[in-house]
Amino acid sequence: PEHTSYTFDGPPTPVVLDVSSVSPDNILLLDTYFHVVVHYGRTIAQWREAGYAEQPEHANFASLLHAPREDAEALLAERFPLPKLVQCDQYGSQARFLLAKLNPSATHHQSMGAGDVIFTDDVSLQVFVEHLAKVAVQSSS
Repeated sequence: PEHTSYTFDGPPTPVVLDVSSVSPDNILLLDTYFHVVVHYGRTIAQWREAGYAEQPEHANFASLLHAPREDAEALLAERFPLPKLVQCDQYGSQARFLLAKLNPSATHHQSMGAGDVIFTDDVSLQVFVEHLAKVAVQSSS
C-alpha cells in the first residue's frame, strides 16, 4: 500500500503505515488497490467545516484540501477494477478504512510516541517481532 501525508510544511511525503502518521493537522492518502482513502485530520476537518477554504485569504488551505483529492482522482482514473474512494475525518466512522491498515504501535493498552491511539487487541509489529525472536531462540528441551 502507498501512504502519503499532505501538510502545510511542504510537498506530499510518503509516511509509514503506522498509527503515528495520523495527526490532527495533516491529510493522509492511502492507496490499498481496492480502496483509496483520503483521511482528514481533526483540525483540518474542523477548518473545512468552518468554510476556511472558500475564503480568499486561506487559498493555501484550499490548495491543501484539493491536492489529495486530485491525486486520488488520478489513481481512480488509471485503475481497473475501479477502487472505492473513501473520504473520512479523524474519529469518524469511515476512518476504519485507514485504521484497519495501520500498525497499532499505540493502543489503549500502551501509548507510545506521537500520533493517534487505536483501540485494538492486536499487537504491534515490534511486539510481534520481539516475541518471535524470543520463541525462536528458546531451546526446545
